[in-house]
Amino acid sequence: MIELQPGKYRQTIVRVWKITGISIALLVFFIIAVRVNLLWLFGGMPDLVMLENPQSELASELISEDGKSLGKYFSENRTRVEFDQLSPVLIHALVATEDARFTTHSGIDGRSMLRVVKGIFTGNASSGGGSTITQQVAKNLFETRSKKYRGLLGSIPVVGTVVNKTKEWMLAVILERKYTKNEIIMMYLNTVSFGNNTYGIRVASKSYFGKEPRDLTVPEAALLVGMLQNPSLHNPLRRPGNATRRRNTVMSQMVRYNYLPVAEFDILKDKPLDLRFKLDGPNAGLAPYFQESMRGYLEAWVKLYNEENDTDLDLKTSGLRIYTTIDSRLQQHMETAMNEHMREQQRLFDAHWKGRNPWAYPDGREVPGFIEKAVKALPHFIALKKDIGDAEAWKIMRKPYKMKVFSYDGEKEMLLSPIDSIRYYKRFLHAGMVSMDPQNGHVKAWVGGINFKYFKYDHVKQGRRQPGSTFKPFVYVSALQKSFLTPCDRITDQPVEGNWNPPSSEYTYQSLTLRQALGQSVNSISANIIQMVKPSTVVDFAHKLGITSKLEAVPSLCLGISSVSVYEMVNAYCSFANGGYRTEPLSILRIEDRNGQVLQEFHPKQNQELSEVMAYNMLYLMRGAVEDPGGTAARLHSYGVTDGNEIAAKTGTTQNHSDAWFMGMTQNLVSGIWVGGEDMQIHFRTMALGQGGRAALPAWGTYMKKVYSDRTLEQYRKAPFNKPANYTLTCEEVPDDSTDTYTPPNVSNDEGVTF
Repeated sequence: MIELQPGKYRQTIVRVWKITGISIALLVFFIIAVRVNLLWLFGGMPDLVMLENPQSELASELISEDGKSLGKYFSENRTRVEFDQLSPVLIHALVATEDARFTTHSGIDGRSMLRVVKGIFTGNASSGGGSTITQQVAKNLFETRSKKYRGLLGSIPVVGTVVNKTKEWMLAVILERKYTKNEIIMMYLNTVSFGNNTYGIRVASKSYFGKEPRDLTVPEAALLVGMLQNPSLHNPLRRPGNATRRRNTVMSQMVRYNYLPVAEFDILKDKPLDLRFKLDGPNAGLAPYFQESMRGYLEAWVKLYNEENDTDLDLKTSGLRIYTTIDSRLQQHMETAMNEHMREQQRLFDAHWKGRNPWAYPDGREVPGFIEKAVKALPHFIALKKDIGDAEAWKIMRKPYKMKVFSYDGEKEMLLSPIDSIRYYKRFLHAGMVSMDPQNGHVKAWVGGINFKYFKYDHVKQGRRQPGSTFKPFVYVSALQKSFLTPCDRITDQPVEGNWNPPSSEYTYQSLTLRQALGQSVNSISANIIQMVKPSTVVDFAHKLGITSKLEAVPSLCLGISSVSVYEMVNAYCSFANGGYRTEPLSILRIEDRNGQVLQEFHPKQNQELSEVMAYNMLYLMRGAVEDPGGTAARLHSYGVTDGNEIAAKTGTTQNHSDAWFMGMTQNLVSGIWVGGEDMQIHFRTMALGQGGRAALPAWGTYMKKVYSDRTLEQYRKAPFNKPANYTLTCEEVPDDSTDTYTPPNVSNDEGVTF
């Protein structure tokens, strides 16, 4: 046995203390160096402001006027949840699996720290795992391992890991001092990824199980917590076996820490995953065309708000809550009605053109080279032609491959070439429909097409087509406002004196009231009226009432030759239903930040362009289309929407039946619809099928029938129009002894040829 001399023993103790002191000093120096980023070696750290106000990326959400989520804008699909909205079993599963000593440590778990130290000395950085939940919050919330906080030493394998861990330890201690355990749990669950572009527990719970986090069962909570270790490896959609095993591991951990009885575990471990997966992508949910239309406006609003307020909001990451004027119930009714109607129209259209292509001239001949011309206009083909030449580009366009395509019976897989695909999709009819509250301009429902996934083009606001006879009310109101006519006047159906007459008109030479003429959509009378008031006057009145598109000041304008959108037509018609006030359409009520602070409120902008009496006169005239014999909208009676109700309406059909329109007004809701092919050469061959009263009106009737059947929508119940005080009109009936015999036209033809 070797005996230490007293001097040597003293030297050993001194040496140990020196080493210990130096180690402690070096550790303190290292921590300080990391904290201050000495010589830019270690990278920066979040400042105190960020620690006190941590911000994670949150999706901005569109919310309906009745409080329903319409959809989101995001780069990462994430929606915040509060702690009291979490199921206790979810918390138990998380703590038991990720950080069993979470409630007792102060941000750093001693055992986990020893594993890290062991990894450092053995050169095995991967053994230093086991971060606490608080450390993971620091890493996820403040992105400590991103390039933003990486110093010169960050790219060195082991050293970089040590630096990162040190930052996370320091941040974890600070977070534990500033926040409660519950708040840290909430921050963690709001930041983690659950795969499949789902971030945060609320989105994951909704996406995988269709429920809120507070309603999760033990197996559901265990599955989601289990995914956190490796969302790809334990993805229940692609690797259900892995996901099931990992779920059961989490439940066994819950048993180990007395969160779950063994007997219950033995039952639950054999349960199926029972997924109800539905991923919220951009523009998913109700009103996808509305969502996409609002995107551009909101991006411009965010940019302007940032400039004016020196902020850095972002539509996709700032968690804005955008409260819209859309009513989810009206939106659902419109989407359902449009789907039912367009499915039937497509069936009729396919049968009508069976064995033939629907792109044709007025005489029925197929338009030659129609598809080839469409191909040549494609940006993809233009780019191919530039890169590989014309001949090779056509080869690629003719090469077939498997693709999923739209059909009314659901997606189906077909073997098609790009040219075949164009030919397939050109056969579909399209539509756009929108509803507004005429009193305040609120946009209540918006359907811009038959399927947003496959047809992104919005036929409500983006598309512009000739409105046909739905433009005639602007001709009539111009004459009334300029005192050329009164509602009681009569006009003879005869040729116009001058150089222009409506093509293909058949004149009856009968005297008709203005209500009869507008209700039956008599072209010659509209032509006579526009000659009285001049086309430029009609242009001015149309623009005053809400038409924003350029209009040609020519006589044929009376038949709707200038293209307009459904959106502006409905807005202009609202002027008739709200006492002559033109109201700018309003789609957004207010925008709040993620904390509920109101950033801006929006209010209707109105200007009276017609007197209340004049507006009511126009409603009276347009009621003739619904109420009087021969009215082009008489078919509405079959939908049960006219009894006890007043409806002012107008149908429209353009030349060659390329565009079918219907505009319908009630006291509380104005709605318009357009139906037609993607190109004007695509159309029905007969007026019987292609007119507005058949191809468009039924969608309006079905929609309003659903609205009136919905007892939660009492504000839109059937009602007469508000009549101005002391309003009198003595010409409401055609005199029985009229010298001009009135013979109603065939109701099956809503208006004949428009132009």
